[in-house]
Amino acid sequence: MRFSATPRRPRLRAALLALATAAAGLTVATTAAPAAHAALPAGFKSVGYLPSWAGNVNSVQYTKLTHINYSFALPNANGTLQGIPDPGKLTSLVNLAHANGVRVSLAIGGWNDGNDSAFEALAANASSRTTFVNSVVSAVNQYNLDGVDIDWEYPDPGASATNFTNLMSQLSSAMRSRGKLLTAAVVSGGGTAEGVQTAVFGHVDWLNIMAYDGGSPHANYDWSIASANYWKGRGLPAAKTVLGVPFYSRPGYYTYAQLVAMDPANANRDCATVSGAQQCYNGLPTIRRKTQWALANAGGIMNWELSQDTTGSTSLLNAIYETAGGTNPNPPVGRTGPITGIAGKCVDVASANSANGTAVQLWTCNGSNAQTWTVASDNTLRALGKCLDITSAGTANGTTAQLWDCNGSGAQTWQAQSNGTLRNPASGRCLDATGPSSADGTRLQIWDCFAGTNQVWRLPA
Repeated sequence: MRFSATPRRPRLRAALLALATAAAGLTVATTAAPAAHAALPAGFKSVGYLPSWAGNVNSVQYTKLTHINYSFALPNANGTLQGIPDPGKLTSLVNLAHANGVRVSLAIGGWNDGNDSAFEALAANASSRTTFVNSVVSAVNQYNLDGVDIDWEYPDPGASATNFTNLMSQLSSAMRSRGKLLTAAVVSGGGTAEGVQTAVFGHVDWLNIMAYDGGSPHANYDWSIASANYWKGRGLPAAKTVLGVPFYSRPGYYTYAQLVAMDPANANRDCATVSGAQQCYNGLPTIRRKTQWALANAGGIMNWELSQDTTGSTSLLNAIYETAGGTNPNPPVGRTGPITGIAGKCVDVASANSANGTAVQLWTCNGSNAQTWTVASDNTLRALGKCLDITSAGTANGTTAQLWDCNGSGAQTWQAQSNGTLRNPASGRCLDATGPSSADGTRLQIWDCFAGTNQVWRLPA
């Protein structure tokens, strides 16, 4: 039984030509794999799908990606591949991506109107599995690709799942021996997810979790994180857990770019009314919040798909990039003065008390020593000779901030982000005014980062 009748990938719009199967012994291209981006944390993946039927390769924001999956090639039941759609586009994509240090994989499968019969047939037969692996190797070599992303939607629990494991095992051997990537796109959860056996986890470099087309509202934060945690709960390592986010709405299929064009304020919403019906998607705050979760708990963020994004300050891809790697390149180290937040209120040590455990709060700015903070070179924030600290080194949402003796621990480390947040790397969460409230005495805490007005801080000038 299929997980959903709702397409998780739009159908291909062009007829595909047959591609002859190539021999397994072709020479591997000698072009070195591109280096990872220094701007993103080591190992953090920013993966975008680019369909053959949409988007211009010259418009891709390459510097904000680590990997691109070109979609889709389709398999035949005998293990051969149908013709690569728009091969000229793929060639140009690979050249531009490699010039920018981005790796490109060929995505094979997709929703295909719910027809996965070719995958079912080829995976069930040892001979056709070998033919498929040889066909994939040939395509990877021909187009100087960095790997392959298998989008079988979806293998069923039982015999189909075992066949999928066997296929991925054989593909893994072929890809890894050639220094190539093997990934797969998987359903968000539910019974169909059991069609991917845990043995597959060892065969892939990571799984792209399609945490969209579900939840109410569509792809909301809690539902999406639960989707990723489902896979982690089955044993998928965090580093191989790549959280998928949508660049489109449901129940209608409006691209994020279309929604922002209708009303620029939609960039900061998750739902909008279009022609009298509510359409829900992920706006900038939710994308930032999911990215912060992925930084602390997963291996990266994947999006479907790049052509549906905007550019500039409203771009979702840019929000992922800045949230993941956009630490302030020029933090005001050594500067002393007030830290201001929501409604211009100051970060304040309650009653100017320097005792360990004193609450840190919002208060009307008054120029006192209790509101005078120094940005230290060790990423601490200091007032009254002590440090801004997370109570008991907690990492959970709602853990309060306090004043404590400086001790060099992770509970006292704060990274100024380019979006104005102060992120604590140990917890993966941001300094937050509870409520959100701007009232005097509002306690400060840590919370999932989303760059709302209660999480944006102005450090000493």
